[in-house]
Amino acid sequence: MIKYVSNHCLSESNKSFVNQLSTVAIPNSVQEALADPRWKAAMNEEMKSLQNNETWELVECPPGKKLVGCRWIYTMKYKADGSIERFKARLVAKWYTQTYGIDYTETFAPVAKINTVRVLLSLAANLDWPLQ
Repeated sequence: MIKYVSNHCLSESNKSFVNQLSTVAIPNSVQEALADPRWKAAMNEEMKSLQNNETWELVECPPGKKLVGCRWIYTMKYKADGSIERFKARLVAKWYTQTYGIDYTETFAPVAKINTVRVLLSLAANLDWPLQ
């Protein structure tokens, strides 16, 4: 990487931030994540959050239907000084396993951002859409 990117124009705080980026590896698999207690704690935190928010309920898969799978996404949150604030793990749906005409138009997300809700409410009010 040093052959292609130069940090000589960066301020000292930005240099330390860039150097911090390469100190901890983001896992490529669940097995790698489970080997590190920091990532394992982040995964447990995400599962607790999903359970506390009652994001889903466990049900039997109807006969003849395929499940939409899920996978873990790992990221790190940084403070302004470049130090690691926290490890973050998100459980997301594998949208590419959805089937057109059955569940293709459904969106699977554990949370809705307030900006999205505001836009939808504004559209419904301005266009006389029914709200459910």
